[in-house]
Amino acid sequence: MKHVKAVIFDWAGTVVDYGSRAPMGAFVETFEEFGVPITIDEARGPMGMAKRPHIAALMALPRVAQAWEARHGHVPGDADIDAVYDVFVPKNVAVAAQYSDVIPGVAAVTRQLRADGVRIGSTTGYTREIIDQIVPGAAAQGFEADSIVCTGDTPEGRPSPYMIYRTLPQLGVWLARDAIKVDDTEVGIEEGLNGGTWAVGVAVSGNAFGMTESEVHALAPDEFAVRRAAAVERLRAAGAHYVIDSVADLLPVVTEIETRLARGERP
Repeated sequence: MKHVKAVIFDWAGTVVDYGSRAPMGAFVETFEEFGVPITIDEARGPMGMAKRPHIAALMALPRVAQAWEARHGHVPGDADIDAVYDVFVPKNVAVAAQYSDVIPGVAAVTRQLRADGVRIGSTTGYTREIIDQIVPGAAAQGFEADSIVCTGDTPEGRPSPYMIYRTLPQLGVWLARDAIKVDDTEVGIEEGLNGGTWAVGVAVSGNAFGMTESEVHALAPDEFAVRRAAAVERLRAAGAHYVIDSVADLLPVVTEIETRLARGERP
C-alpha cells in the first residue's frame, strides 16, 4: 500500500469477543446488585463508549431512572454512577480474559496488512486494566497491535476523536485520511469520522448483531438476512463509508480505499 498507512481497530466485537459479549453480563449483574435490573438490549445500547459514560447513559434511560428512584428514593446522580462503576469494573476485569478469543480472519488479515506495510493501531472503550487481561490471549492467537489507546488515556472517549489523535503519532501517521477506523459500534464509527479517517463498520461479528458465532450460524437464512440488514443500517446511519460482516472481509475494502486515495478522494 502507498496511501493507506494504518488501520485502527476497535477490540471487543471487532478483533476479539465475537458478539461483544464480555461487558454484557457484567452490566446486567451490576445493576441487579443495586436492585435495578436491566436487559441485555438496554446494556448494549451505548456500547463503544467509555464505561463510566456508558453507565451514565444507562442510568439516564427513563425506565432505568424511574426504577432507580423507586428503589433508592432519588433519581440517579454522579455519586450513584460512581458507585455502579466501582462495582462494574472488577466484574469486567474478571471476565475479560475469558472473552479474548480472536475473531476468525483477524489474524490473517492483520498479517497481510503488515506485509503490505500498513501499521496496526487500536482504540477501545475498555480501560487499561481490562485490556491488559485480553492482550496476551489475543497475541497468542495472532493479533497484536502496534498501538493500544484506552479509555482514560485521553480527556474524553468516543465519539470524540482524542483516541485517534493519540494513536496516529504512535503509528507514525500524520494525515488522518491515510488511516482507516474499523469498529462495530456507532460511536466508534463517529470517532473515526470526527478524527478525519475512513470508517468501516463491522455488522455481524459485533455489538450490532450481538450473537456468538455459533448462534449466528444457527440462524435461518431469512432471519440472518433481516438481522444483518438492520445491523448494516445502524452502522451506515452512523456514517460508515463501508460496512462488512467481519474483519475477515476487510482487505478488498482497504484496496478500494487505496484506489480512491490515489485518485485524490478523501474520506
